[in-house]
Amino acid sequence: MIEIKATVPLTEAPAWAVLERQLIKLMEEAVQPFLDKYTHPDGRLIWKSGDRNSRDGADDFYESFCNWPLLYLLGGGDNLLALGQRQWDATTLLVEEYGHVHKEYEIGYDQFHQSESYIYFYLLCMADPTNEKNRERARRFAGFYLNEDPEALNYDPEHKIIKCAHNGSKGPRWLYQEDSEPAYGYGAGMARYGLPYEDLEGIDSVEDLKDPEKARQMGQAMKERMDKGDCATNLHVTPLIANALYLTGDEKYRAWLIEYVDAWIERAQANDGLLPDNVGLSGEVGEYTGGRWYGSMYGWTWPHGFYNIAMAAILAGTHCYLITRDRKYLQMPRTQIEKVMQQGKMANLEQEAMSLREHWIGQMAALGDDKVSYVVPYCYGANGWSDFQPLAPMYPAALWNISGEETDWQFLEEIRDKETYDWRKVIPFHNKEDAYHEQPWICYLRGENPDYPVKILQAALALVYRRMELVRQDETDPCDNHIHWWQQLNPVTTEALIQMTLGAPQMLYNGGILIAPLRYFDAERKRPGLPEDIGALVEKVEQERVVVHLVNLSLLHGRRLLIQAGTLGEHRFTSVEYSVLTSVYPGEVGDYAAPPVEQTTECQEVAAGQFQVELPPGTEIRLKIGLARHVNEPNYSFPEM
Repeated sequence: MIEIKATVPLTEAPAWAVLERQLIKLMEEAVQPFLDKYTHPDGRLIWKSGDRNSRDGADDFYESFCNWPLLYLLGGGDNLLALGQRQWDATTLLVEEYGHVHKEYEIGYDQFHQSESYIYFYLLCMADPTNEKNRERARRFAGFYLNEDPEALNYDPEHKIIKCAHNGSKGPRWLYQEDSEPAYGYGAGMARYGLPYEDLEGIDSVEDLKDPEKARQMGQAMKERMDKGDCATNLHVTPLIANALYLTGDEKYRAWLIEYVDAWIERAQANDGLLPDNVGLSGEVGEYTGGRWYGSMYGWTWPHGFYNIAMAAILAGTHCYLITRDRKYLQMPRTQIEKVMQQGKMANLEQEAMSLREHWIGQMAALGDDKVSYVVPYCYGANGWSDFQPLAPMYPAALWNISGEETDWQFLEEIRDKETYDWRKVIPFHNKEDAYHEQPWICYLRGENPDYPVKILQAALALVYRRMELVRQDETDPCDNHIHWWQQLNPVTTEALIQMTLGAPQMLYNGGILIAPLRYFDAERKRPGLPEDIGALVEKVEQERVVVHLVNLSLLHGRRLLIQAGTLGEHRFTSVEYSVLTSVYPGEVGDYAAPPVEQTTECQEVAAGQFQVELPPGTEIRLKIGLARHVNEPNYSFPEM
């Protein structure tokens, strides 16, 4: 293995490196007070006991800790892996008590929500792929969709469909089988999402659903149209299968992914590129919706439309592309973005309904007094395109992160050209996805926003301080709190660290697996993540090159790290150009000032998936790394250290 030694002295500790290490340290310190206040000694959340008597799933409980193994993967303390695993296990026992889980998996709920919690599990598997208990779980969970469990025959291989929008460890969970006379009435929390269907006589607005008879009419329509059959949101199950593949290498998972996603691509191609959102049990699109390609549970019409369908398409396309290198799998999600952009317009955000208004708090602030912005439709129903909202850059950013191609970067450029606010601004804003700072990061990668690393790290630090103060001042009874309470107090935030250290956007929240051009391992402690005292800043990401600046802030300890090409080992490094000291340092004892630091660059061929860097105390090195993308099979295995 190529070994490179840093020789350039650290004459000035970069502010970003100091802030990076401070952020990691503070979050490490924050997790235990959070646990002390909100969990029992065994890790179970302090909350109501007994059967919740609700169909609502288990995801919110897991989400309270979901990014703790991610912090470990980035270089956080050793205890975070053990704590993260404990919290997963304890939460599983808790939701089992509530009746949501069977065989450690959701008994039957939509994949949009299931995928929110299973990002946690994927991170645990990536953090320790040798954990046999998690390996067995990964095989069992994937097996629920390969019909390996007679209790969970979710998949129809003949028609290449998942049989129901609600599915899990007890098989298809028909949406309305328990309700002979279903009703969908008015609810303040759901009103912003509009009507599930716009074609029912006498029901023109959500206000009409206050009428019990009209509520029953809508409920009956939902039963007839949503109760059974596959839906586009089930593409969110693809990372579950990919996770088992990356752990085991078993070809059956590869075959299932290709078979299932190819079927959806064929349906999209027959629909002018747009993913239809529903397929009947016969395999026919529109079987229960009067021939319409829209109208399924979590489909184009209701409740989120493009928001979840785009994520589902990107996730499915990503994993099939990683295992086949066939560009058709990236074209499928690209087409979804292209289709909504064709309908885009400029509009005043204050005058648009925007069902996901809270997602645009940062953008609204950046716009200032003039709220005119570029918007695209998120929903499609009987009345055509609707629910116009800003196009979140997270979608094309996720595609570009995979492909590195100019095609996907141009999506970002086009959105920026249409917007009316300064993308360089860092607005301190935090949603449950721990994301939505792609705009200033993109400008940084373009060389237009040099202060971004310091600003985003300062914003992340401010969030940690604020959340810990909220925890200290919280005098509520945990048993009375709503199920989002803990995730809104979770003191761990990782978006800034992913961008800065790995050169990637935050992973997609609904089922994303961490994917980035680089990954680090502590060569001495033989574990994932940056070693202690090391700061890393990815300064440039191109299709065939990554530039990263490494700093050892320690005065006393040298550090050794291994850099891997891709978080899944999917890439190969071709070469590395690095900074080398050419002058004498630190000078003589009697000198009043240090001599100037002079340096040059050297280059080595690598032609491997990893190389090692040694950083003596108080040194730095800038690496310009050549990258050959997608030449290796993706997997979670650790390199030899």
